[in-house]
Amino acid sequence: MALAGLLLISYLIGAFPTAVIAGKILKGIDIRQHGSKSAGGTNAWRVLGWKGGVPVAAIDLGKGVIAATVICDLPFGPLPIDPVIVPILCGLCAVIGHVFPVYIGFRGGKGVATGAGMLLATAPIPVAIAVLVFALSLILTGRVSVGSLLGAITVPLVIALLNRYTAAHYPSLLIGLTAALAAFILFTHRGNIVRLFQGKERSFPRLQILRRVFHR
Repeated sequence: MALAGLLLISYLIGAFPTAVIAGKILKGIDIRQHGSKSAGGTNAWRVLGWKGGVPVAAIDLGKGVIAATVICDLPFGPLPIDPVIVPILCGLCAVIGHVFPVYIGFRGGKGVATGAGMLLATAPIPVAIAVLVFALSLILTGRVSVGSLLGAITVPLVIALLNRYTAAHYPSLLIGLTAALAAFILFTHRGNIVRLFQGKERSFPRLQILRRVFHR
C-alpha cells in the first residue's frame, strides 16, 4: 500500500496540466486545439511564445524531479521492493500522468520534459549526454521532435555503455525502464515520426544555428 500511495501521488503531480493552464491564462485558449494539439512545452512555445513555453517546460521538468526526489521519500511505511528503484518508478508514474492526465480527460503532452526531469534526478550523467544529443539535433535540424526522439534513445544506450565500460553501477532495472520510457516517447511521437518521413514536420528555423551561420 505504501508503494501504491507513492506512485499515485507521483501520477497526480505529473498530471498537473501546465500547458493547458498557461494557455487559459495567457490567451484564453485550450492549447490542445492549436499548433500540434499537444499539451507540452514545445507546443506551448509554438502557440504562446517563449514567455509561455519556457515556464511550461520548466514546470513539466520539475514534475519529474519532484516525483523522483521528494515523493519517493515520503514516509508511507515499508516498501516491498528495493528502495533504489522507487525514485525511478515514481518518476515514471509522473511521466504517465503528464501524458494521460486525469484532470483534463487524459489528453496531455508527450512526456519528454517530465521524463527528462525524472532521469535528471536518477541518472544525471546519461541525461547530460542526452541533452547534448538533443541540442546538437536541434541546431542541425531545427526540429524539437528529432532532438526529443534521439535524446530519449540515447539515455538507455549510455547507461548500458557506462555499466559495461566504466565503474558506474546503475541498477539493471534502470536500463529496462529507460528503454521502456524511450519506447513510450517514440509512441507518443508517432505522429511526428510520420510527418518527418513525409517531410511535413514543423521546424523552428531560428534554432538552426549552423544554417544561419553558413548562409550569411
